Amino acid sequence: MSTKVAVVTGANKGLGFGITRGLCKAFEGDVILTARDEGRGKAAVAELEKEDLQPKFHQLDITDHKSIVRLRDFLQQNYGGLDILVNNAAIAYEFNSTPSPPIAQEAQEVCKVNYFGTLDVCQVLFPLLRPHARVCNVSSINCEFSLSEYSEELKAKVRNPDITMDGVTALVQQFIDAAQKNQLKEQGFDISPYGVSKIGVSLMTPLQQKEFDDRGAEDIVVNACDVGLVSTDMTGGAGMPIDQGASTPLYCCLLPPDVESPRGKFIMNKRVYDWLKV
Repeated sequence: MSTKVAVVTGANKGLGFGITRGLCKAFEGDVILTARDEGRGKAAVAELEKEDLQPKFHQLDITDHKSIVRLRDFLQQNYGGLDILVNNAAIAYEFNSTPSPPIAQEAQEVCKVNYFGTLDVCQVLFPLLRPHARVCNVSSINCEFSLSEYSEELKAKVRNPDITMDGVTALVQQFIDAAQKNQLKEQGFDISPYGVSKIGVSLMTPLQQKEFDDRGAEDIVVNACDVGLVSTDMTGGAGMPIDQGASTPLYCCLLPPDVESPRGKFIMNKRVYDWLKV
């Protein structure tokens, strides 16, 4: 029987580090801590080893398709599949004291990582998911905050129950294009690249669940979640400790076999939350 395996993206610090620590304690299998930078990733593994935990390291840059493919090949060759995937890697400029780049640049950079990178990871790694696998897409309540500022026309697009993955991607791309033209307000968006990227992740999640269900996948569950304000570099150190922030992602990762709910939902404080009702 193959050893079970969990992968956490963007895990060398902050929330991803906390999720990795929690999985090392609670998951019966190998836990792979991934990071763009090999040195920082291995240093993070060494920190957890001091706690008598045994994560493994694999390099992963979610904006580099070849890097994702290398991870897929490693998992296939060494484990024959994947049991838990935590899509945590993300960037933001707007929550800390670091000056943001011009909005056109910020929109491209943030959406490239948070939405397009996450989508690429899913498309490459999902074929490895075994029966009873769990996927946690780390999103944010900022998707609701941004949606509340959208025009009624854009709100209708986001809330459309028949939206497709191509439609979600088109919406994120529309935001990027509007930012290049300095037309965000004119086209009905708010000015938060992070917010629209997490709208994309939150819309992606139920579509992924539906795809698994439609093809009869055995108990593969995908959920998105908000983690609250967590003290990380992204938040400038404001917020709760990372282990507390990791509690809801860990809840999503460790849902019991054949769970009926939540499936394809947005989870906040370990409960289903309807972020579209704004």
